[in-house]
Amino acid sequence: MADTRQAHLNGAYYGPSIPPPAKSSYRPGRGGGGCCCNPFSCCCSCIANCICTCVFQIIFTILIIVGLAVLIIWLIFRPSTVKFYAADATLTQFTLDNSTLHYNLALNLTIRNPNKRIGIYYDQIEARAFYHGQRFSTVQLPNFYQGHKNTTSQIAEFKGQQIVLLGTKEMKDYNEEKISGRYEIDVKLYLKIRLKFRFVKSWRVKPKIDCDLKIPLTSNGTASASGVYEPERCDFDWR
Repeated sequence: MADTRQAHLNGAYYGPSIPPPAKSSYRPGRGGGGCCCNPFSCCCSCIANCICTCVFQIIFTILIIVGLAVLIIWLIFRPSTVKFYAADATLTQFTLDNSTLHYNLALNLTIRNPNKRIGIYYDQIEARAFYHGQRFSTVQLPNFYQGHKNTTSQIAEFKGQQIVLLGTKEMKDYNEEKISGRYEIDVKLYLKIRLKFRFVKSWRVKPKIDCDLKIPLTSNGTASASGVYEPERCDFDWR
């Protein structure tokens, strides 16, 4: 027994072995605040969100600056509404035969730009003619630039034939107008224009012009017994 104890002492046995410490792994919490927007100081999953936020803030700032610039320009120049007149109209044919309308209308339009410092680009002018709410003709007018304090004339010519289906009331109105020799025709202008402030041009806007007309039928260059055409000012509105 003494030999056995001596053998353990010589083998440096001091007791049971101590297990090594367990390795701990760090798991960041999902709701933690360890996320950073600066890619040079940290790298985390919310960098993309921060980039989107920055882009949105830049776009929002640009929109505010553009809006303020437009407001300042408007306060400086104070643009006035362009005036449209149906100055003259010649109707030589307006006959409804078996729901087919035969027409020949020439309309002289006068456009007045009253602004002192604003020019207008008329990129598109579409004229539509209506009778009792039904469109029977559409023509395109030439585009042009109108300077400040300027008056420009345009002629819209509607000629041809078109099927027009009228109800009982509309047919009664047509027969009455045929007897009187004076027809109620509605002409609408659909515009695409840009404004010019010195060297600055605005984006394209879309006003609408409405001309409610009463046009006498003309035969052989002379007006009917209903009288001559009276100029009308058209209504200006935005689409």
